[in-house]
Amino acid sequence: MEYHNPVLLKETVDGLDIKPDGVYVDVTFGGGGHSREIMRRLGPNGKLFAFDQDEDALANAIDDERFALIHENFRFIKRFLRFHGVREVDGILGDFGVSSHQFDVAERGFSTRFDAELDMRMNQKSEVSAYHVVNEYEEADLRRIFAEYGELTTAKGLANAIVTARKEQPIRNSDQLKKVLSKFLPAHKSNKILAQIYQAIRIEVNQEMDVLKEFLEQSLEILKPGGRLSVISYHSLEDRLVKRFMKNGMFDGEPERDFFGRYEVPFKLIGKMIVPSEEEIKENNRARSAKLRIAEKR
Repeated sequence: MEYHNPVLLKETVDGLDIKPDGVYVDVTFGGGGHSREIMRRLGPNGKLFAFDQDEDALANAIDDERFALIHENFRFIKRFLRFHGVREVDGILGDFGVSSHQFDVAERGFSTRFDAELDMRMNQKSEVSAYHVVNEYEEADLRRIFAEYGELTTAKGLANAIVTARKEQPIRNSDQLKKVLSKFLPAHKSNKILAQIYQAIRIEVNQEMDVLKEFLEQSLEILKPGGRLSVISYHSLEDRLVKRFMKNGMFDGEPERDFFGRYEVPFKLIGKMIVPSEEEIKENNRARSAKLRIAEKR
């Protein structure tokens, strides 16, 4: 399987401040690039657990007794670490979004470049696919998805066009979907709008925002004091959640203040947000929208 270079490899793993005998988690194993770098820095008593729900990623497992690959969604990180006898860890790494491999395999349906069946499932055993969303969701739900997850001003029109077209026949593949939505895809920015439409459907199919929230809340429970969280996000919705949670341990509102107006926050931010260099973006186009944030549990 061809998996492209991991994004912000050195910076992300540096952010974990690896202890040779520490216990670490890579919740987005993929091609294993970040995991291999963590393993390189671990001593003989260190341990790395990795998560990936994608069947394709299993072929990249690292043959090392210090390594365990858990074939599950990382929204269950706490449960499966406990199954392995682990209650606390020294660091957690997450590289969110879709892997280059998933984009490049046409039949997975993640890319706008190919005509493929509407799928977009990261877990290929999942019952809900892009076909299900496009053909069975109510118009109001489609409108919400396009507005919230795609940040599209034309959400109402997009939803209506889909619902009208599917009355005639199901929308089965990406070419059909593009034709149905063609009047919303002006030539000069069709690629950008299509990417937003695909992003919205993909986030819904994989429940990405709910998964991210559940993961961040659990990360706070399982990190040791002084443990690090090193997270790469690729779109503003993810990054806003990560930024707010690292800042004050919440997704909405503000933490309660005491009589003197003081409040405690669970994380200490480590440095500023990091973005890839121009050189890395040239070598790896996937890196262009990456944002890395690092925090340490107090």
